[in-house]
Amino acid sequence: MPNAVLVDVVRSPMGKGKASGSLASVHPVELLAQTLRALIDRTGVDPAAVEDVIIGCVTQVREQAATPGRYASLSAGFPVHVPATTIDRRCGSGQQALAFAVQGVMAGAYDIAIAGGVESMSRIPIGSNRGDADTFGPGAWARFPGMVNQGVSAELVADKYALSRTMLDELSVESHARAQRAKEAGLLGRSIAPITRPDGVVVEADETIRPGTTVETLAALAPAFGSEANRTAHPNIDWKITAGNSSQVTDGAGAVLVMSEERAAELNMRPIARIAASSVVGDDPVLMLTGVIPATQKVLDRAKMTLDDIDHVELNEAFASVPLAWQAEFGYDSARLNPLGGAIALGHPLGASGIRLLSSLLTGLESVGGRYGLLTMCESGGMANAMVVERL
Repeated sequence: MPNAVLVDVVRSPMGKGKASGSLASVHPVELLAQTLRALIDRTGVDPAAVEDVIIGCVTQVREQAATPGRYASLSAGFPVHVPATTIDRRCGSGQQALAFAVQGVMAGAYDIAIAGGVESMSRIPIGSNRGDADTFGPGAWARFPGMVNQGVSAELVADKYALSRTMLDELSVESHARAQRAKEAGLLGRSIAPITRPDGVVVEADETIRPGTTVETLAALAPAFGSEANRTAHPNIDWKITAGNSSQVTDGAGAVLVMSEERAAELNMRPIARIAASSVVGDDPVLMLTGVIPATQKVLDRAKMTLDDIDHVELNEAFASVPLAWQAEFGYDSARLNPLGGAIALGHPLGASGIRLLSSLLTGLESVGGRYGLLTMCESGGMANAMVVERL
């Protein structure tokens, strides 16, 4: 069985997912195209040798509706014979794209593939492909009548683990502080591919970080999901989840070059990492966001490792209650959990977040001389992905 290695990873800057955001004027296909072009330029790989482009994207409607990886690769100058596909495992779509690319190389289906993700949440708002439709269906409703949106699930998780509003806000403040420190140290910029907007302005840095965030400023924010209907349906919830302790809606893209170890050697390319093990699980669709806990245990079991072997964990901060619940279960060193800042500070561009987390993981491992990292992501419907990544 061929060994699969990662040669390089790049991502766009993170832009605020609103009309005034730094990347809002960039078509999502072009956002991904410039990221793909940067990956090719950085690695020197011949794009004609790429056998598939696997792209995660959640809201596949309007400008993101027509296999964005295909048109992005064409825009980036790839030959027409290079195919692409789009996958959706909700927030874990980019991470799942990477898992599929690695599995394809290990199975002998590819020698070279690109995995990535894209989401322009300023242009394609979350849920705009759903409208007011019932996406669960009568059978799922009958089996799980308590299903709710992710924000309410985040509240349920906070209640289950007795997480106070102060705990949630303190984690959020620390996320911004860590991201700012990482930015000032030049760590975040290592993987960033500058993006040129239609007006010629080049965006080179994340705009989502708020270094002046304090617990006091966050305490002034109202709960985001405590509508009258939700309060009536869940009278025992002490509503704590706000815009300040949730991930930011964001525009972003990312891409990673995956090869067989043999082909990398033939091309004199030095791999930066390999995937030691991966997992994907389903969990309670009502709590929804706790899937990262069984996904972590499953991937550690597959790797024959424990968290004591892991130097750095990237766990998507969909809401502050998610990493705090995970930490309550595993007791992992908080200093090594999202040490460069998480999605509360850096944003959550849905389909691209898995690649953004990978870039932070590899940068963080390199900065401390670490060898093994864990990447895990909660997903809608109670699913979760996890990977153990070995830095080479």
